[in-house]
Amino acid sequence: MAGVTSQSPSAAAKPVVIRMSPMAHFAVGFLALGMLALVLSGPTWVAALLIIPVILSAYIARLRTVADRDTVTARNLLSSETVRWEDVEGLRFEKSVWARAQLRDGRELMLPAVSFATLPLLTEASAGRVPNPYR
Repeated sequence: MAGVTSQSPSAAAKPVVIRMSPMAHFAVGFLALGMLALVLSGPTWVAALLIIPVILSAYIARLRTVADRDTVTARNLLSSETVRWEDVEGLRFEKSVWARAQLRDGRELMLPAVSFATLPLLTEASAGRVPNPYR
């Protein structure tokens, strides 16, 4: 479930932004409704649990991967990390749905909302550094 903001062929310099679908906020809304039953029937301190849906919604809104010709930026709730494409050895998919960039220094960088289906967008944004698996 990734929402994608793509670029037109004439705007090759613009970055590609890959983010979670805004429909994920509906799931958070249903969680909040379910928690509301606990809040209304429990002691007043249980109302503090309603901060959980707020945090989840902020997480959904902030989580994204931004890629351009030179760099890729992975943004999560509290931070973001930008690396140059030259520092990326490759991408891999394991147990999680989202891609992980294997960096030359041995670290891994999770690329939020990047799925196998969005790889052609990364191919275009990275000027071919990420191979298109559909060709």
